[in-house]
Amino acid sequence: MEIAIFWNRMRIPDNHHIYPVGDHALTVTFGNDMDPQLNQYVLALANELAKEPKWYLDVIPSYSTLSIVYDPVVIRKLKTTSAFEWVRAKVTETIKSSLIKLEVKSRTITIPVCYDPSVAPDIKRLAAEKKISVEKVIELHTRQTYCVYLLGFLPGFAYMGKVDDRIVMPRLDKPRARVPVGSVGIAGNQTGIYPLESPGGWNLIGKTPVKLFDASLPDPVFFRPGDKVKFKSISMEEFETFDQNTMQMVLS
Repeated sequence: MEIAIFWNRMRIPDNHHIYPVGDHALTVTFGNDMDPQLNQYVLALANELAKEPKWYLDVIPSYSTLSIVYDPVVIRKLKTTSAFEWVRAKVTETIKSSLIKLEVKSRTITIPVCYDPSVAPDIKRLAAEKKISVEKVIELHTRQTYCVYLLGFLPGFAYMGKVDDRIVMPRLDKPRARVPVGSVGIAGNQTGIYPLESPGGWNLIGKTPVKLFDASLPDPVFFRPGDKVKFKSISMEEFETFDQNTMQMVLS
């Protein structure tokens, strides 16, 4: 794993829209695209706002949107008539800077994955539908470097993209009632790993022995938005003898 901090200047997107979400949150959206550069800007904006005093409760980045949960009680002490309008002005002030400093901690992480059909129940079907070999599916899946756009659905579930066009697959028509923890799947042009056992409708093409959610740790979630992820094919023997401590030492 590599950790790097990038400092540069980034131009803001051309358009944005801010709207309320309930009585103590708002969302700023820059469109509806899954674009790595746009996502980097969203993360940079989140970092800029996180430097402010704690008038907010949470800052939640997504593909091309940023949601901000704020504390109306704290904001009203600033003698403003509307907490939403105050936060909107604060966000707009930050966005209107023609350039902002980009501060992103970018980790490149290699995740071992076993693609044996015994733990990859959909890999043969995917290969058949795409008229390629299972080996080609593995090659295409491990060739890419994926961006973690956001975490959601389950604690620690990372939405990563984009997969090679040749292995893009729609979600299952009928989701499984139980998907094993560690299962690696494809849905549309994204790939992801189930950090917990859960129902799910992604096409399962592999399984990782890496533990992605551990409630006993101070930081229980393995991935972070902005991470760059590569997958490495391993054998069933390597899967069964994997030592989780090796990953924790790399990340510590």
